[in-house]
Amino acid sequence: MVLLFATLVILSFLCTVPGRVRVAVRLRPRNAEEMMADADFADCVEVQPELKRLKLRRNNWDSDTYEFDEVLTEFASQKRVYEVVAKPVVESVLDGYNGTVMAYGQTGTGKTFTLGRLGDGDASDRGIMVRSMEDIFADLSPDTDFVTVSYLQLYMETLQDLLNPANDNIPIVEDPRNGDVSLPGATLVEITDQQSILELLRVGEANRVAANTKLNTESSRSHAILMVHVKRSVVDSEDVVSTENNDASRLTKLSKPVIRKSKLVVVDLAGSERVHKSGSEGHMLEEAKSINLSLSSLGKCINALAENNAHVPFRDSKLTRMLRDSFGGTARTSLIVTIGPSPRHRGETSSTILFGQRAMKVENMLKIKEEFDYKSLSRKLEIQLDKLIAENERQQKAFEDEVEKVNLEAQCRIAEVERNFADALEKERLKCQMEYMELVKELEQKLVLNQERHDCNNFVADNGEINTSIFTCPNVKSFNNLAGGIIFFSHGPASSSADEVAEAKMLLETERNRRKAAEEEVERLKSQLGKHTQAENFFSIHSSRMNSVGLQKILSLLESDDANVRIHAVKVVANLAAEEANQKRIVEAGGLSSLLMLLRRYEDETVRRVAAGAIANLAMNEANQELIMTEGGITLLSMTASDAEDPQTLRMVAGAIANLCGNDRILMTLRSQGGIKALLGIVRCGHPDVLSQVARGIANFAKCESRASNQGIKSGRSFLIEDGALPWIVQNANNEAAPIRRHIELALCHLAQHEVNAKDLISGGALWELVRISRDCSREDIRNLARRTLSSVSTFKSELRRLRIDY
Repeated sequence: MVLLFATLVILSFLCTVPGRVRVAVRLRPRNAEEMMADADFADCVEVQPELKRLKLRRNNWDSDTYEFDEVLTEFASQKRVYEVVAKPVVESVLDGYNGTVMAYGQTGTGKTFTLGRLGDGDASDRGIMVRSMEDIFADLSPDTDFVTVSYLQLYMETLQDLLNPANDNIPIVEDPRNGDVSLPGATLVEITDQQSILELLRVGEANRVAANTKLNTESSRSHAILMVHVKRSVVDSEDVVSTENNDASRLTKLSKPVIRKSKLVVVDLAGSERVHKSGSEGHMLEEAKSINLSLSSLGKCINALAENNAHVPFRDSKLTRMLRDSFGGTARTSLIVTIGPSPRHRGETSSTILFGQRAMKVENMLKIKEEFDYKSLSRKLEIQLDKLIAENERQQKAFEDEVEKVNLEAQCRIAEVERNFADALEKERLKCQMEYMELVKELEQKLVLNQERHDCNNFVADNGEINTSIFTCPNVKSFNNLAGGIIFFSHGPASSSADEVAEAKMLLETERNRRKAAEEEVERLKSQLGKHTQAENFFSIHSSRMNSVGLQKILSLLESDDANVRIHAVKVVANLAAEEANQKRIVEAGGLSSLLMLLRRYEDETVRRVAAGAIANLAMNEANQELIMTEGGITLLSMTASDAEDPQTLRMVAGAIANLCGNDRILMTLRSQGGIKALLGIVRCGHPDVLSQVARGIANFAKCESRASNQGIKSGRSFLIEDGALPWIVQNANNEAAPIRRHIELALCHLAQHEVNAKDLISGGALWELVRISRDCSREDIRNLARRTLSSVSTFKSELRRLRIDY
């Protein structure tokens, strides 16, 4: 009992494990301005994600190499970033540890996009904040767990509440016993579902301070801190030896209710910037100084922690005071540093990388704090006691009722059995009497019949004449009947019965043959059904497990004579081709040639649609595009485009051609083999999805063609204009469908960059669309590109001056 009591009075325990700060680096793709300004310069950053390292070029000959926990390319999806950076931290928070996810980098490198993107238009763009809350809600129990959220910003060294802007000076309080940081006065909102957190983040983003700088049109001028407090009720169990009469022989399990309180902190730091590059002045200059000061203090703390200095200057700024638990404390911390590829910002990129390298040397000691929940245990025991009392009373009453019911049923069954026994005995007695009387009657009849037969046994004489004693037979009628029967079976009816038997045998044989033929037909149909079932099972299994079965076996089924098998096979190949890891093996196994053969030989619409889709998937890989051209793929796709009427087939064909249009090396061949005319022929369909693929192909072609003209590889008018694409481009430059309009606007800007196309664009009405794009385009990079084009092409400037149009 003493040991049991000692176990129950445990209030809390701390589980401590080491955990280094994990650092990932994410490279932002070039934006439109960098693509124009740095067109003649290579990126200063080279990433090697498979080796988890990157190279930062010093010059054209030398570079520095750095290793990180994760290296994310410019093509890394938001989901991939979340899984490698934040998901381990979120899982630790759900287990009871504190966690921090922080983004650091130069202004305009994508920190807010990585952390705070809401993904209203496209769910795949959701940032770490939204995805973290999704995982937290998926793991919590709404009955026992609670989540509260605070959203703050640190602006000009003042901590402000983004959910209540009037609360603009929140103090930071540190617990002298354990160093925990709290923010009394900050708004705490209890969150119950995903929609609530989205609304909360929208409110916070609307109140966050942002400004337009040369480096970023919406530059964050404050550090945003999202604090998620998770309170979970868990049941912990421990082994307790029960000693009864000083006999320690029984080992029992005791459970105790425990409350785990953990905290997730997501920090979107304001971007570091150099004033001469960002162009900050006036109040924005003061903001930049405050941002750089707090980031400098953070860097000093991390340097001190990395070098194991005795003094760490956490109190130099409010930012470092709030992040005291994240660096060198008890939280699991993940840091993502964002960088850009432009060589113009190499200095900022280098300092960001070095910041991440130093942060990787910081070691935290992760702790779980669990508190014994006496109130919950008392409440649970009271409820359990009430239930046991009520259950005992119910069982006692049920037992008494059951005993009474059993007694009544037993008495009823005994009486019923007695009645049934008496009735059965009476019926058996009557039955025996009836059988006895029937037997006596039957014996009397047999006795009489035997006597009559004995009297009439000499009715025929040995010489064939009738014995005279027949006339003295007492039963002449019976004799006549017997004689007639003998005569009947001795003469005419015998031959008739033989014919009937023979005819019956023939009918029976005919029915047997028919039945045998029917059984054979059933077996044949079952065999065909089994083959189709095996084929479907084969395709459904091996479409996801290609490694276990030879790809060549699947490709061989593309030539099957059975249409259903052939359709299933091409669907499997198309699904496999959608995954980049399978494309090389499909091409090496001859899959591309087989798919092109299907376009050439079969007129089945399903086969052509799926085959074109598989070719479109393979055409996404640049290594396969030249092979498709070499094997006459563009010619077959053009023929299919001219014959097909199904919108889905035309969408697949247009998508394949659009992918090919993005390759500079095959541009001339693509045009000479009718690729552009095939795209323009597909617009007859009019379906928005089909037109979107056509617009994408024209934009890819215009972009490659413009690049070739800038490099001096191509001269003269655009092939798009020569092939008659300009009227359709002008007609759809303001299309209601956003994907079509965006691609066409981009294609038009690329065409307009070259003086040789200017006259055709003016005469075709494209100049008016360019002016509209420079003013009203929803995308800023396309809008700026249109403005630069109108300002740089002399023919356009002359025409606009003549028409007195301001742009």
